[in-house]
Amino acid sequence: MTVASRLSLILIALWAGALWSTGVSAYVLFDALQDKQLAGSLAGKLFNVVTYIGFASAFYLLTHRLAQFGTAALKQAFFWAVFVMLLLVLAGHFGIQPILEGLKSQAFPADVMQSVFADRFRNWHGVASLAYVFECALAIVMVLKAR
Repeated sequence: MTVASRLSLILIALWAGALWSTGVSAYVLFDALQDKQLAGSLAGKLFNVVTYIGFASAFYLLTHRLAQFGTAALKQAFFWAVFVMLLLVLAGHFGIQPILEGLKSQAFPADVMQSVFADRFRNWHGVASLAYVFECALAIVMVLKAR
């Protein structure tokens, strides 16, 4: 096995593990902390780290797969799982997160959940959560189709 292939496996493990552990950690933060703003802030920092892991991992994994298999990579479930995961990361980071941050800043100094923006924030947070769950499910495909 080449160094490039070993790095590919490490990135698959890192990205999938980061996705799953951050999802569980966010649940634990909101369950354990009474201050929901603090829980949200900490969870947001964790999700931000996972976003950058996703950017780097997806770029490498897609490039490596194309270099390894050429256009035949386009017929592989692995390639498309990683590609859709990257699209979800991009949509979350450049689309959904700015909306959520905008709603929080409009509500400031109040907690967004205690403001007139609570319903919109809840709806967009639901969209973000569904996208994250779908990304986690695709990570299973990524892991299973790695070889």
